[in-house]
Amino acid sequence: MKPRIVGWAHTQFGRLDGLSLEDLIVKVTAEAMDHAEVDARDIDGIWLGNFNAGLTPDGFASSLALGAHPDLRFTPATRVENACASGSAALYSAMSAVSAGTVKCALVIGAEKMTSQSTEGVTRALASASYQAEEAGVSFPQIFARFAEAYFQKYGDQSAALARIAAKNHANALKNPLAHLQKDIGFEACNTVSEKNLMIAAPLRMTDCSLISDGAAALILTSEDVAKTKPHQVGFRAATHVNDFLPMSKRDILAFEGPATAIAQAMDQAGVTLSDLSFAEVHDCFTIAELLIYEALGLVSKGQGARAIEEGMVLSDGALPVNLSGGLKAKGHPVGATGVSMHVLAAQQLTGNAGEMQVQNPGLGLVFNMGGSGVANYCSILENAG
Repeated sequence: MKPRIVGWAHTQFGRLDGLSLEDLIVKVTAEAMDHAEVDARDIDGIWLGNFNAGLTPDGFASSLALGAHPDLRFTPATRVENACASGSAALYSAMSAVSAGTVKCALVIGAEKMTSQSTEGVTRALASASYQAEEAGVSFPQIFARFAEAYFQKYGDQSAALARIAAKNHANALKNPLAHLQKDIGFEACNTVSEKNLMIAAPLRMTDCSLISDGAAALILTSEDVAKTKPHQVGFRAATHVNDFLPMSKRDILAFEGPATAIAQAMDQAGVTLSDLSFAEVHDCFTIAELLIYEALGLVSKGQGARAIEEGMVLSDGALPVNLSGGLKAKGHPVGATGVSMHVLAAQQLTGNAGEMQVQNPGLGLVFNMGGSGVANYCSILENAG
């Protein structure tokens, strides 16, 4: 049975001081069921993407969704973790159950509460997604600074290209009412080190780094026969997941082989080329990651990532608009929520429900969500199946 997305929900991303992790999970659970016109008693299984790693005391969060409705009691629920791709990992686990026929209706949630920790606490928690035997004590800004340093050494200083990516995503977020930071930060500000744009881990500046955010998103996934009764149906033309070695020392980091492999497999599985895609939501945890993803997509050849932004290929009116939502850079990055959020945004685009972000007459949308430094890689190609 092919799984279909038939409903969704998405909170504001940002500093949500009045909401706990439980509040976020319960909120999107109720809203997603309402949007999909699904009763709680029809949910056969729940999958929660939640990284946590000490971000909150709620390490055993799988059953929190049951608080949304009494009829969810005794529904099987599982917490899924795969670093920053925990949301996609939860979705793919639910898809497997639907495809196998063991579940007809699944609730998929991605949620994270990050801002109750200090910046140092968040940095420490996220660092646990690296290879501790070799990379202990190295923050993720420092890890992706290694990518940037290696890229700059091989291809020249690309600081301006990274600033253009940041400025693009901030401009895009102005059209996303749920984005964490809805402020236009122009190229010059992004390309200048200042009191407001500190150097975090050279050559990465603050504007090159994604935001620390709270937030949640949810999807209702059903089998084809159930989906036929629903007003919204979004299908998966492809869904691929590959993991690469955890130690950076065992990988050519500039080859970005994990992301490139997942994307290539998805394109092959879907039987499409880049020209068939209407938009892409990709994992810009740092601007250097988005630059490398341009190359992994095949938009440009190795070392030519800057061309994609400089020539307008990835702008909102370009050949392949990338991160119309503002991406992790401006929409925000509540780690466990990110993968589910990306799929919600794609579903909204494909069904004509993306508001000011809407692409005209979208055909296919690509989602790429990544855990760690290109380690856990998920790529979906979605279409309107209604």
